[in-house]
Amino acid sequence: MTEPAVIRIHPADDVVIARRQLVGGLRLDTEGITVVGLVPPGHKVAVRALATGDPVRRYNQIIGTATQPIAAGAHVHSHNLAFSHFARDYAAASGATPTQYADSPATFMGIRRADGRIATRNYIGILTSVNCSATVARAIADHFKRDVHPEALANYPNVDGVIALTHGAGCATDSAGEPLQVLRRTLGGYARHANFASILVVGLGCETNQISGLLEQESLSTGTQFHTFNIQDTGGTRKTVAHGIELVQWLLEAANKVVRERLSAAHITVGLQCGGSDGYSGISANPALGAAVDRLVRNGGTAILSETPEIYGGEHLLTRRAVNPAIADKLIARIKWWEQYTARNDQEMDNNPSAGNKAGGLTTILEKSLGAIAKSGTTNLVDVFEYAQPVTSKGLVFMDTPGYDPVSATGQVAGGANLICFTTGRGSAYGCAPSPSLKLSTNTALWVKQEDDIDINCGEVIDGTASIDEMGERIFQLMLRAASGDKTKSEVHGYGQNEFVPWALGAVM
Repeated sequence: MTEPAVIRIHPADDVVIARRQLVGGLRLDTEGITVVGLVPPGHKVAVRALATGDPVRRYNQIIGTATQPIAAGAHVHSHNLAFSHFARDYAAASGATPTQYADSPATFMGIRRADGRIATRNYIGILTSVNCSATVARAIADHFKRDVHPEALANYPNVDGVIALTHGAGCATDSAGEPLQVLRRTLGGYARHANFASILVVGLGCETNQISGLLEQESLSTGTQFHTFNIQDTGGTRKTVAHGIELVQWLLEAANKVVRERLSAAHITVGLQCGGSDGYSGISANPALGAAVDRLVRNGGTAILSETPEIYGGEHLLTRRAVNPAIADKLIARIKWWEQYTARNDQEMDNNPSAGNKAGGLTTILEKSLGAIAKSGTTNLVDVFEYAQPVTSKGLVFMDTPGYDPVSATGQVAGGANLICFTTGRGSAYGCAPSPSLKLSTNTALWVKQEDDIDINCGEVIDGTASIDEMGERIFQLMLRAASGDKTKSEVHGYGQNEFVPWALGAVM
């Protein structure tokens, strides 16, 4: 049986979505309309005539307003549809329902640290206080790169690698301001992350972000698995690199002693990301990931939804799932902060979607947000956290982050995510360290073109060969295998060190 040419998401929608390129004159029997002109794959087709100023619905939610008359069968996109403000009924906590937990939780093969923290990977990490120490940190890590110096880690098969996570900040900022506090919070989250067996922090010596200030703010202390030093104190670049290499060589022995053991999936915390989204994201990969998240939550685990600008306009769907009005209010407060933040910078929330999103069929931030929220599944929203704050709740939580994927995921990992799931319709190139990242394609064409980068093809939902629930189960099983040590495609390619991007707030002085 031939699949219909379009996908209808909700009976009340004003548009349907093209499964393939549609040409003018094609009769859509399921909708009783004829296509007018060309409509690319993933793009919208009007199913009824719309007048200028009419709200347009997809997912039975408003995605914008018609800017000119639109005929039935016409392509609906940025030439005739625009972002529009509208009142949302937040109905706080009105849709919260009891979570049905699994009788026998799923398991994975994880690493239990001496203090009880649970890891999915086993790295030695090198962090920097400032951009000025980035070159030294990378030189230390490069000495242990398996593809360059395979002998360096030959005797340490249980160590996943030595990685340097550097950044462009740490100086020329207010020594008591929020930007530095957020940077330190991010670095502190990585320093405590269970996926690191041990940590080195390398500074310059004269920077605003003094290592002593980082340790004080984040209640960190040096010890056998946590070392700090400055280039200026150690005697310059060459001596500092040599000192770092010597420390890592000493730390490798202890790091290699880890043994994986069977643990409850309740110890998995997954950060949810979507990048390079397209018109299929909210139909295939995002709801399929949501089905996997429901399984994870029912097994006692945690999922972190983020990217505040990319839930904008759909946040009322989350406030209704909040466990109580106070949690809903925390989310609304972050939305209002973003409205003020963008206004201060002469921007608007609808500056998102990107050019690639629009080429893939997304027109407004409202449409993008509604599809992005599908990653969260259907369980209750149990808490809301600010950027890089430690995630201390089990279940579905929200972390306030920008929509830019590396910045957002960096905050999630700082908060404790030990796995990332990343949906893409355009083919985003992304990986994460120290937490492995799984890539999910929204359509089969992308899978065929970039299979080397994609871990699972959710385009089967569009093709009609798998249901959302079936795909959700496959994603959940893939999560368990990745958490157990199976390498993701991005890990094979060596992604992760360049994708550490803390949120840069405030003026550079």
